[in-house]
Amino acid sequence: MRHSEFHRTERIGWLRAAVLGANDGIVSTASLVIGVAAAAGDRDAILIAGIAGLVAGAMSMAAGEYVSVYSQADTERADLEREKKELEEDPEGELAELTGIYIARGLSPALAKQVAEELTAGDKLAAHARDELGLTEELKAKPVQAAVFSALSFAAGALIPLVLAWGFTGGWLIYIVGGGSLISLAALGALAARTGGADPFRGAARVAFWGAAAMIVTALVGKIFGTTVG
Repeated sequence: MRHSEFHRTERIGWLRAAVLGANDGIVSTASLVIGVAAAAGDRDAILIAGIAGLVAGAMSMAAGEYVSVYSQADTERADLEREKKELEEDPEGELAELTGIYIARGLSPALAKQVAEELTAGDKLAAHARDELGLTEELKAKPVQAAVFSALSFAAGALIPLVLAWGFTGGWLIYIVGGGSLISLAALGALAARTGGADPFRGAARVAFWGAAAMIVTALVGKIFGTTVG
């Protein structure tokens, strides 16, 4: 009977990009909306600023994530090429290196050598990539996946304060957008922590704290500049 297991590291790539994107979408758009509202901007100006922030932020997140993760992928490819060359030029030395890794993990020298020989008898590069370089398929850098998840999650997060700003007007707008965004941030932080196997309460508190700080600072800046310009 085949035994299958699920490990949280298998989803760490897309989870990181999605959480970061949604968090940035909520915080940046809510802060932008609150800042413009605090500067006595009218409803149309607030919505235009929010929509522009959503589009610019989503594109920026996608581009930044793609470049960042692609650089990681380039490094991984370079390491694999170097390892491949070393295997061709010094197979015995590489075998000894792999044996040393298994000895360091607790195997006896004889068993470590046997394991190293059997693994390298198949796919040598895969064995060294996994155990020497720490490269696995689950943790492999995936630039396109990271960019798409970042952009979509940013847009999804940014829609929350935008919908709240569209649905409410007047002096309550700042409080409604701020409160609704903080609740969303806390829920997102708890969900991300739970998905990653961490404490949901601490995850929610951490994300909500920094989100609140960003909104307060932006509101103060908008209020100061709005009063000065006015």
